Amino acid sequence: MLFVYNWSTQVYSELFKGHVKAWGISKEEFLTYPEGSIGAALGAFYQEKGFDVMPKLENHDVFHILTETGTAIHDEIAMQYLLFGNGKISLYLLGMLLIGTLLFPEHGRYYLNSFRKGKRMQRFYDIAFKDYLLESRQAFQLSLYNKTIHTTYNTI
Repeated sequence: MLFVYNWSTQVYSELFKGHVKAWGISKEEFLTYPEGSIGAALGAFYQEKGFDVMPKLENHDVFHILTETGTAIHDEIAMQYLLFGNGKISLYLLGMLLIGTLLFPEHGRYYLNSFRKGKRMQRFYDIAFKDYLLESRQAFQLSLYNKTIHTTYNTI
């Protein structure tokens, strides 16, 4: 399943993110951002997980940081449920929900809770997080849960 997920993210990036520009920031550069910032948290995320930056998919990694969702396969599916609850709809997302639910029915309660979590949060799936890498991760996270983000945030 991990192979399928990795393959699907590459296909997704090529087919559906053609209009999105890669951030052009390395894992090492993220680690130079101020402590407590979204950028520093992203660098720590990449370092702790042993991940490389996936161009055009950096926003998705910020989702993991802000929602505190893991990166195991069932967590990635839960992330799609969370995003669906947050209002995002795409062919890729719907496919992941279907396939993930069929392959991992034992995580159904987790998926439902993730969907509900996304519903409770302020809409964030379309925020262009590159513009907010210097923002406090904790403050931004609280704003999402309290629905106090100003509509002036840039979107993708």
